[in-house]
This record gives sequence, C-alpha cells and structure tokens, in this order.
Amino acid sequence: MLRLVRTTLSLDDDVAIELQRLQRKRREAFKQTVNAVLRAGLTMLAGRGRDRQTPPVRTEPASLGAPRLKDLDNISEVLAFAEGEDHR
Repeated sequence: MLRLVRTTLSLDDDVAIELQRLQRKRREAFKQTVNAVLRAGLTMLAGRGRDRQTPPVRTEPASLGAPRLKDLDNISEVLAFAEGEDHR
C-alpha cells in the first residue's frame, strides 16, 4: 500500500522556474510535475537509466615517433633545440 507523504519542499529559484516551465509545457498539476521529475532523477541516480546515456568516447593511441631530445634535464640542449644555437 502506497502512503501519501505530505511535506514542505524549499526549492532554489532556478529549480522552481524550470519546474514551472515544465508544468506549463506538460499541462499538469505542479505536484505531478515535481513527482515525475523526482522519479526520473531517482531512477538516474540509482543507475537504472544508464542504458539511455551515450556510450563513453574511446580514442586510439597514436605513435608520435622517437623523442627529438634524449634528456630534458639538459637546459642548454633544450634551448639550443628550441631557439637555435644562438640562444645565448
């Protein structure tokens, strides 16, 4: 048996505005809109709505070739490579 729970709910302004827009669009009572949105959110949070989400993006690795500098700790070598031999 389903019990009706009566409660006071404080909504942030942005949430209340979105709920009111949805209520007008769906042409239903505010209470019905709030319950529908809460049900949808609870379903998503419980993981039952994951199959509707887009699959994760997968990328393939690409070889960038051998490094041009063997040792990045040698600052002179790095500057010579980046700015030319006349970097001093």
